[in-house]
Order: sequence, then C-alpha cells, then structure tokens
Amino acid sequence: MSYQVLARKWRPRTFHELVGQEHVQRALVNALDQGRLHHAYLFTGTRGVGKTTLARILAKCLNCTAKGHGDDGITSTPCGECDSCRAIDEGRFVDLIEVDAASRTKVEDTRELLDNVQYAPTQGRYKVYLIDEVHMLSTSSFNALLKTLEEPPPHVKFLLATTDPQKLPATVLSRCLQFTLKNMPPERIVTHLAKVLEAEGIGCEESALWLLGRAADGSMRDAMSLTDQAIAFGQGQVRHADVAAMLGTLDHRHVLALVEALADVDAPRLLAEVAQLAEQGPDFAAVLDDMSAVLHRLAVAQMVPEAVDNGHGDRETILALASRFTAEDVQLYYQIGIQGRGDMAHAPDLRTALEMTLLRMLAFRPQGVPQPAKTPLPLRGAGSGNTPAAPASGAEDSPTDARSAGNPAAASSNQPPSEPGPPDEPAPAEHAVEPGAEAEGMPEPPPPWEEPAGEAVTPPPVDPAPVQAGPAPSAPAGLPSQEHAMPMVAPEPASTPPCATQQGIAPEEDESDTAVLEAPEPAVEVPPVEASIAIEPEPQATAASDALLDHDHWLESFDSLGLGGLTRNLAAHCVVEADDGRRLTLRLDPSQEAMNAEIHVRRVQEALAGIGIARQLVIEAGELPEQVETPRQRADRIAAERHAEAVAALQRDPHVRQLQDTFGARLIESTVKPAEAAPRA
Repeated sequence: MSYQVLARKWRPRTFHELVGQEHVQRALVNALDQGRLHHAYLFTGTRGVGKTTLARILAKCLNCTAKGHGDDGITSTPCGECDSCRAIDEGRFVDLIEVDAASRTKVEDTRELLDNVQYAPTQGRYKVYLIDEVHMLSTSSFNALLKTLEEPPPHVKFLLATTDPQKLPATVLSRCLQFTLKNMPPERIVTHLAKVLEAEGIGCEESALWLLGRAADGSMRDAMSLTDQAIAFGQGQVRHADVAAMLGTLDHRHVLALVEALADVDAPRLLAEVAQLAEQGPDFAAVLDDMSAVLHRLAVAQMVPEAVDNGHGDRETILALASRFTAEDVQLYYQIGIQGRGDMAHAPDLRTALEMTLLRMLAFRPQGVPQPAKTPLPLRGAGSGNTPAAPASGAEDSPTDARSAGNPAAASSNQPPSEPGPPDEPAPAEHAVEPGAEAEGMPEPPPPWEEPAGEAVTPPPVDPAPVQAGPAPSAPAGLPSQEHAMPMVAPEPASTPPCATQQGIAPEEDESDTAVLEAPEPAVEVPPVEASIAIEPEPQATAASDALLDHDHWLESFDSLGLGGLTRNLAAHCVVEADDGRRLTLRLDPSQEAMNAEIHVRRVQEALAGIGIARQLVIEAGELPEQVETPRQRADRIAAERHAEAVAALQRDPHVRQLQDTFGARLIESTVKPAEAAPRA
C-alpha cells in the first residue's frame, strides 16, 4: 500500500478524536444529542484548523445507522463500522456531495447543483451538501442559493466552510449557524505531534517539536506536513538541529542569549552574540522582532506570571529572566526596540541597526535604578523589597571609604600628608585639620581617628561661633578633647578650603595643635573605627554619633542633610527601623523601591556622617507602620496645615469678605499659597 501522509492518516474521525475546538465540539454534540439540528452550518477559520474535518464528522453523525435507520439513530458518537461511516471515511458516500466552490463559481454550476436537491437521499438518512471555500462563489451563485438555503427540503443539510467569512453576503450569514474555529496554540500542536510520533515509533526532541509548532502558525495540517518533511530530512528522526536547518529560522536560544546579556548589562557579550548571529546570515530585522516579543513576555511575566504563554517551550526561562529586570528597564527596552525596528530602513545595514539598538538600550538604562539579582514575581503588590548591594559591600568599610567612592573631593581632603614634618616642628595649616595624624604614619589608608575630622569638611555652613571660643583646656596627650577638636574642624562653607579655616584660628590654637602632633607614637593601638566614632563626636552633629538615632530625630534633622534630587526623594519616603550605633536600618515605602540604588544609599550615608551620624546604612523596602509618618508625609501635612491656615485667614479678612458680599467674589482655595511655604521633602 502506498504511503499516506500524516495529515490524512491522523485526520480525526469522531468528535472525541478532535484536537482543540472544544467550543464547536460542545455545541454540535449537544445539538445532536437533543435533536436540535439546524439545516445550514457555516465553519470559518484559517487553513488547517479542522473545518472540513468537522463537516465530515457531522455528516457521519447524521447518517450513522448503528442505532437504527430512523431519525432516532442520529448520534454524536458515530460507530465508524457501518456502511455509511465507512463510505464517508473512504470518500465514496453518494449522499455526501462535496463541492469545491473555488472551481465551480459560475451560477450555472450552482443551478445544476440545486436541481438535485429535491430528490431524496439514495443511501443515507440525509443528503449533505459540503461546499468548501464558499466565499469564492460569484454574486449570482449566492443569489441562486439563497432561497434553497433558507428553506431546504427536510432531508437536506448544508455544510459551508470558508477561510474568509467577510466576503460572504449578509443574507447568507443570516441563514446559517456560524462556528468560528480558533488557531491551534503551539502547546496543543506539540502535544499532538508528540502523541503521533510516539504512535509512529519515530524518535524526536521536544525542542524540535516546539520549532515545528511555532512554524505551523496555528494550523494543525501545516504542523503535520512539516513533521513529514522533518522526518524525511532527519532520516527518520526529528532533531532540533535538523528542524532548525530545514526551516531556516533563527534559533530562539540566540534571542534568549541577547536578552540575558541585557540583563547582565554586558555590552561586550551583547556584541559577541550579534557577531555569532552574523555568521549564520540571519534576518536582523526578525531578530529584533523576536527580541521585542521576548520583552513583551517579560513584562507579562513580571505583572501576571501565570499568564505567560509557553509558545517556545521556555516559560520557566522567561520567568527566571523576568526576575532579573526591573519593570522600568523592560518597558524602556521594548520601546527602544520598537523604535529601532522602524529606524532600520535608514541604517547603513541591518546589523549596524541591530547593534545600535542594543547599545542604545544599555546607554539609556536609568543609572539610578538598581539591577536586581532576583526579584520576586509579580512585581506589583510585593510586600517586601531587596536590600541594595551597597550596604552589604560596605559592611566592612568605614564611612569615609564609602563617601570617598562617591565624592572624589572628599576622598582627597581626607588623605593624610605623604611626608609629614618632624614632631617638634609646627604643623602646617592644612595638617592641623587632622589632629590625630601620626608624625611618621603611613600615607594611606588614613587612620581611623581621622575619619570624623575629615567628614566635617563637607557639611553645609553653620554658625561659626565655636571658633571664637577661648583656649581649649588641656587634654590627654594621646587623645584630643571635644573642646579641642571643635576649633580644628570649625564648620565653614563647602567651597572654603580647610587651610582657610585654620588661618583664622588664634595662635593659642596652633600651639595646642602642635602639642597634639607631639603625642606619643603608640597611636597605632587606638580602638576600632566604631569606638573612635563614639569617642570623638562630630562638632556639627545635631546629635552625637554615639547617641542612637530615633525616628523623631530623623524627622528633625532631615532638612539639614542637604540632599537633593532622587536621593532626597528616596530618603523622604523612609522611616527609622533600627539603630544599634553601628548599623542604621531605614524602611522604605514599597512604592519607591525602584529608586533603592547603591548610589543613593551611599549619598544618604555620607549626609548622615556629615551631621555626626556615622553608620553603615541599610535601606529595605517594606510596609510602613501606620502610626509613623515619613519626612515626605510630615512635609505634606505641614504644608496642608499652613494652607488651611492661610485660607482661613483670607476668609476672615474683612476686605475679602467685603469683596464677596459686594461683587459675589469666590475664593479659589487651590490658588492660595502661604507667605512662607514649608520645605517639602
């Protein structure tokens, strides 16, 4: 016997063998079981989704004789063994008239067809007219068919099938029960192909089946035909490499590799992947389209993980990738990809356009947004956030080191002199800022006891009254007293160099500094950084560094931090959660979690050190206590109270009331601004 292609060999013969189209199957089965049969059915849908198959199964249900020859013998489960069922399966049932409307478009053909409608069926229970591609009939043919289609003889059923129902006249559509068949999703195609190949005894790789399922584009017949071709191409096996070579399509794993490089913000790897792709001569426009499709799936995975499709068999991979991106990055990359696709027509070549689009994604990535190592999905509605990487990496570093990383000027001001003078000589003015410097100490790193003094150079100016104080009392030789340390680091504007501050100090202060520099050598045995912070408080500190920071003091000292931009906005949405003297933990409003970046955490830590609160700072996102307000909420509340007071004052003003009474004036409260607006966080 000659070979029969898989599409015909595995054509469903009953409703229960039908793959997909459950909505149509349910309606037809219920109509057959209840005896509520219409005289005309219209099946619409793309190619290869089962229109003709459904029509033939329905014809068998109408003419199966396993349960009797009368109307009671109609069933939704044809036996497949009676003469009528076998004849329909073999294509020789005389009462099933299949018409190809594409080849019989003339009105004469339709009239010839309708001349035999009046005659009773020869072999079966009903005479069934199956008209395929009915939209190809001419207007005259449709007009000739209308009357018979509306009121056919009781023994006649019309089954119409078309891929383009928009071309059918409304008069035809109104006379039929229309069923729209859906495209087959890749998951269903892969499942069916695996079942068919297992029954055929043919080995296959699942990834190869996913390639076939995507290439079929919703058509089961196309999938079966491509499977036949893949079996022949792979010499009886269906392998991923063979199918990819046969289809000539881009391997989806290359697209995922590009997205992974984006997740790692790795530009060299990104260009290397493009170079590897170029060796295969792909369509770079299609590569960018595939990347945009992956980014769309990432956005869906971040918001609604359960809604991610498994069209490529990579659902788990997509979910893992989605947790490595922020929502802002995904949206930005998608927008750049879509715009880059439109710009490809103006690029020198397609590869250049793809590379520039990918590099643009990295170049325009928000620098203040962190790169999460693993973000729980979905992103919205999460009750806790991730701890930024900055505090963890700086757990063993001093506040001066963290500040130096973000502020080169501060780092240079904290650096000790490379060649300090002998102990018995007066110290230069710039050296006097660091009273604890060793006469013969190492140039770098700076000793721990210099950190508070170095931090005091950067804060904003305050009242320089402490500089005018009298001579400082004597202090132990190895440790300067608090009164002694204050004149040496007297606060000046940030633009004023340390030497200018020291030049304005009385001669008695220089003598004290000289005495400090003549301190004994064993300064190396000073306590650790934490102990030095507790011993030597900042001169400008609103609260000494050895005092724990509570939330009330956080609110009071917020404006003195001198923060601005995104950093101020981040800190303004935080409340103090814990402070043990070395580690300060702030809890961040979850709605602002995207701003929790290393650079902002470092700036807040530097600002706190500038007012004498030298801590390792950790900012964690989480639900805020209802009874505690953030600096932003406090500023909003104060602003609202001041606005209400201003409105009340205007309403009590006799001149305003006179205008209202005389001219019917109305006070627009939204335009009222207090005379001295409260600072906003």
